[in-house]
Amino acid sequence: MTDATKAVLEGGPADLPERVVSLSEPVSPGGDLKIPFRGGYEHFKATSRRQETAEGALPVYEWWERTELPG
Repeated sequence: MTDATKAVLEGGPADLPERVVSLSEPVSPGGDLKIPFRGGYEHFKATSRRQETAEGALPVYEWWERTELPG
């Protein structure tokens, strides 16, 4: 049985396609979430905040950096 958790992404590129994402694995408090986007990764850190959505109250992850993939 899989219990996929969802999160709200705040900040980062304005054209990021999704702001509510499924997490395949639980992220530890203060952990980092990497979202592949345009040949790199957008990094989001967990916050202590939650946001009400159509899917219920979800944890908020805040953008803090981008890394590029080589090539």
